[in-house]
Amino acid sequence: MPGKRYKTGMYGGSFDPMHIGHLRLILKAQSMCDTLYIVISASEERDRIPLNERYRWIYNSVRHLPNVKLLLLKDNEVSKEAYDNADAWEQGAVEVHRMIGGPVDAVFCGSDYQGRNLWEKLYPEAEVIYEDRNEVPVSSTEIYHDPFRYWDYIPKMVRPYFVKKILFVGGESTGKSTIVTNLAEYYNTEYVEEYGRLTCDEAGGEDFVSIHDLEMNILYQKTTEWEKQRIANKLLFIDTDALTTKWFASFLLEHDTRRQAVEKLADAVTGIREFDLVFFMEPTVPFVQDGTRNERLLEDRKMYSEQIKAEFKKAGMEMICLDGDYNDRFRKVIDIIHERYHI
Repeated sequence: MPGKRYKTGMYGGSFDPMHIGHLRLILKAQSMCDTLYIVISASEERDRIPLNERYRWIYNSVRHLPNVKLLLLKDNEVSKEAYDNADAWEQGAVEVHRMIGGPVDAVFCGSDYQGRNLWEKLYPEAEVIYEDRNEVPVSSTEIYHDPFRYWDYIPKMVRPYFVKKILFVGGESTGKSTIVTNLAEYYNTEYVEEYGRLTCDEAGGEDFVSIHDLEMNILYQKTTEWEKQRIANKLLFIDTDALTTKWFASFLLEHDTRRQAVEKLADAVTGIREFDLVFFMEPTVPFVQDGTRNERLLEDRKMYSEQIKAEFKKAGMEMICLDGDYNDRFRKVIDIIHERYHI
């Protein structure tokens, strides 16, 4: 890029999703302009990623730059082809000029537009500056359809959107904690441990767990999940969820009418439905007493396991059941992840 200085610059795109190439061009362009306007194109008919997500990514990437302003340019075209065939480009340029309130001195764009004479016609008063696309050889479409293949080109702020959240549920002592820890190590990523283990230990055992403990289990588990998602590397493994806590509320507080509050909270959190894969751990491994587990669960592990499973079926959540020994389960999960996500 030349070192010339411009009063008003413009860089437009859908940023669907934003990638490193977009971010680099923004940073270079703003250094050359008194004011740089980033025009975010949006259409409810064709956008793959919601506008609020894309706006948030760009806003937080440039909020430290006082000379960068964001503009929204909305249309109703159903596809890029329809946009190209309509007079949408011309209408968009008119609207951009109106929003900026004056002429544009420089238009920044990728070199894939070079030779089309598009921006030169839309902004005849401006100098068009092309950024070499080969510096970041990837498109938003390629990232959207195969984000893990192009992970290094996705800004850290954008990555949480593509993280796959993998949940492990089941009865007590079925290997959930062990498998999420091992998988996180295997894939060099994060995991969310079962918060109920902490509250149960603090209570002195399951028989002394309170309503407050169960509510904390649900809320802390979910908020920790969101926090870990922000820093996870492609995959996030999660031990237990709100529906399991809902079942334990009915098991531990069978005659306590206050458990309805826990059940309502569990249903509300479950309604978020954010898991990409759910594995149900069958009780086919030995029961290990760690000092906090309820011995009543040993009476009929299969029956209690089926009751927990029923909660997930009632909520319409699809599950993959894992049986066999610890090694069988571990290998099966890895095979499924490889098949679905190619990692």
